[in-house]
Amino acid sequence: MEEVYSKIKELRVKQNMTLKDLAEKTGLSLSFISQVERGATSLSITSLQKIAIALEVNMNYFFEEEVRAENYVVRKNERHEFTTNFGSQIYTRLAGSFGNRKLEPLLVTLPPKIKEEQQYSHNGEEFYYVLEGEVIFYLNNEKHHLYVGDTIHFPSSVEHQWENPLETNSTVISIVIPIIF
Repeated sequence: MEEVYSKIKELRVKQNMTLKDLAEKTGLSLSFISQVERGATSLSITSLQKIAIALEVNMNYFFEEEVRAENYVVRKNERHEFTTNFGSQIYTRLAGSFGNRKLEPLLVTLPPKIKEEQQYSHNGEEFYYVLEGEVIFYLNNEKHHLYVGDTIHFPSSVEHQWENPLETNSTVISIVIPIIF
């Protein structure tokens, strides 16, 4: 996550924007923005999205590695796993590398008994396919219990969160638009 914090500051400075300017554009406090840039606090997806919009980039800008060449095929041994400060889920990038990608396919492993603490909403849409285990999705507080082979597809503007109710990992394929990570 350290590179995310430094990219925020780098982009803000490059755009000749003060901390105060960014705070006003995002609705986040100046002290919070300052702490984020120093890596002194964690950053929610919602806050990162506000910062991305204010800096006029996709959220994936903060996570992507510099693309040197187009690569349409991703071999199993070339996949990149990562976690975020937003939770203990393990994300594995499944996407190829090329400019102007629109969707983010991910393999997501949810640890046992994990439940997101709050619901999120943002622009875009999301699709999930349960590969193993069970996942409970809450959409506008309505509970949807999914089992192996089940899918769910919804606009990201719907308040949503997920939960793995099992004592073992659950795994899903996730396809999200726009690119978040």
